[in-house]
Amino acid sequence: MNTFNTVTLSILSDLEDIVGTINIITDKEQLFPYSHDEVPGKKYRAFPDVVVKPASAEEVAAVMKIAHVHHLPVTPRGAGTGLAGGAVPVYGGIVLSLERMDRILDYDLANLTITVEPGVITKTINERLARDNLFYPGYPMSKESCSVGGNVATNAGGGHAVKYGVTGRYVLGLEVVLPTGEIMQIGGKRVKDVTGYNLVSLLVGSEGTLAVITTVCSGNIMPFFG
Repeated sequence: MNTFNTVTLSILSDLEDIVGTINIITDKEQLFPYSHDEVPGKKYRAFPDVVVKPASAEEVAAVMKIAHVHHLPVTPRGAGTGLAGGAVPVYGGIVLSLERMDRILDYDLANLTITVEPGVITKTINERLARDNLFYPGYPMSKESCSVGGNVATNAGGGHAVKYGVTGRYVLGLEVVLPTGEIMQIGGKRVKDVTGYNLVSLLVGSEGTLAVITTVCSGNIMPFFG
């Protein structure tokens, strides 16, 4: 049974203070694109109370703290290209759209790693790597429109999966925000980063049910021979 609360005007004001009024959506018509992913049919749609578009991990954390205090459901969302329903806000509440977090933060050619925010479109990564005759093999079929955060959240795979494996094979580290608002760093550039629990593998494919992904460090970038 749904025991979550709804977003009130007071909460909405607090959210606007965090991300700015321009990055808040409440209009029903404008909410429609955020009510579904690429699964067809009205059966797989649900409207949120509000869409919030943060621009940093700190803003994500502030939103999550408000949601935790007021017992509001939060649905993280990337580009909405999935076919798993993970981006559908079935309990309403807040859709946390990460589309504004679209920066490439670090490109380490020597160690063949690239660190990006979750809203980076997967095609953008390969366009950058192509300048050095490299490519990122862990991308799904919708590489021209899907975002990296969504790829990781669903452990997506595409046409190269049989030969190269799915997204999770290439994730070395994550920065995530927990449901209570804490920011956590997990893993990193080092391949031999095996102390403690393998939390990276736990979070890859968890579809936003455990934490919100705010940074992805991908490794094992490969030379392009094609």
